[in-house]
Amino acid sequence: MPDIRKIKRRIKSVQTISKITRAMEMIAASKMRKAQERGLQGRPYAEKIEQVIADLAALPETTQHHPLLQRRPIAKIGIVHITPDKGLCGGLNGNLNRRFGSFILEQKIPAKVITIGRKGREFASRAGCNISAEFPGLGDKPAFLDILPISNIVIKEFTEGAIDKVYISYARFVSTMIQKPEMKQLLPVEPAKIPGGQNVDYIYEPDAESVLGGLLPRFVEMEIYHAILESIASEQSARMVAMRNATDSANELIGELGLLYNKARQESITRDLLDITGGVTAIEG
Repeated sequence: MPDIRKIKRRIKSVQTISKITRAMEMIAASKMRKAQERGLQGRPYAEKIEQVIADLAALPETTQHHPLLQRRPIAKIGIVHITPDKGLCGGLNGNLNRRFGSFILEQKIPAKVITIGRKGREFASRAGCNISAEFPGLGDKPAFLDILPISNIVIKEFTEGAIDKVYISYARFVSTMIQKPEMKQLLPVEPAKIPGGQNVDYIYEPDAESVLGGLLPRFVEMEIYHAILESIASEQSARMVAMRNATDSANELIGELGLLYNKARQESITRDLLDITGGVTAIEG
């Protein structure tokens, strides 16, 4: 027969866990709304600057000069791998690291990794990746200035030829229930594909090359910053859903343990009554 005291202790421990996960769900929900607003508000700007850069890169007079547009034989690639600092967000960390690991295995050339977030750093370290820089602890509300050291490293290593192509790995926020691991090429910038009979030649002041030279570093900074904002929105959404599921599971387990407790208590009462009845019968007999 189950021990009533053990069942009661277990019910109390599960109730405590349920309270904790419920509190974490509410905190994640509050952070999620703010993170979603920041990520979604920055998405149109990131998409527009990406379009402008691609159009500029398609011009014949710009592709031959700026170092961030240079295409050369690929001897080494760089990957900016963005993950959360913490766990308890469902399968998000596992999915991100699995996508990153699969991409590394598909490559036939060496890769240098810049990790943003502790979970990505831990995975890359265990996998034996060449980590050139790591940036843990950016928090839930990183400022634009916080990512400048990251973009400076990317730009410096690409222009100096230490890496020949740069990718960025992050969680793209789709909805509260869906976060999609992305592996996106950052450098060199892919020129826009111009249909036959069309062109993207606008009037630039002072000239297209100067405009492109000023925008390209800002483009790298904005792409990394926006990817971080998308990752934070994905993290808080995944954590809220995971904590809600954990709370529901804990409440379900409490109900099952309650039934088991009542059954064990009833059996104990029945056994005591039988002992009393047996004693009375023995005395009377």
